Amino acid sequence: MRTLSQFADLTTGVVYIHSSPTALCPHVEWALSSTLDARANLKWSAQDAAPGLQRATVDWTGPVGTGSRLANALREWSALRFEITENASDGVDGERFSHVPGLGLWRGSMSANGDVVIGELQLRSLMDSQPDSAGLAGRLDAALGTAWDEALEAFRMGGAGAEVTWLHQRVG
Repeated sequence: MRTLSQFADLTTGVVYIHSSPTALCPHVEWALSSTLDARANLKWSAQDAAPGLQRATVDWTGPVGTGSRLANALREWSALRFEITENASDGVDGERFSHVPGLGLWRGSMSANGDVVIGELQLRSLMDSQPDSAGLAGRLDAALGTAWDEALEAFRMGGAGAEVTWLHQRVG
């Protein structure tokens, strides 16, 4: 009898290194290579939003949960600005991780169309813990990653025409 799994084994995602000091670029490649067990040979380009810094984009394929492992590997360098997406797959929500110097790491669940999703229990907790609408609005902004989005927006535009590298994690 064949056993069916309701959960996906593999997923895909993207690592956006929005800005990295040149000296960190080889370390970023090493961290990605180590986490994905695949050689990362990124195509770095200048980040127009921050002269002197570099940017790169990497599409990846790997087991569900790889986005979290990538974020943990990159968060060690507080000077990096990055985003990591892990696409939704059968039985598993997608995720987005954003890191900004001074703000740290933010994580949110992501729907198939890329919207940040806030679960029912999290919403109820936010409503119960805030006595007024101003407090609730601030907590909702934090849950949605608004400060990270605002801080990264200028860096996201810096990648028009930049090359993308594909990395596939070895499985099996």
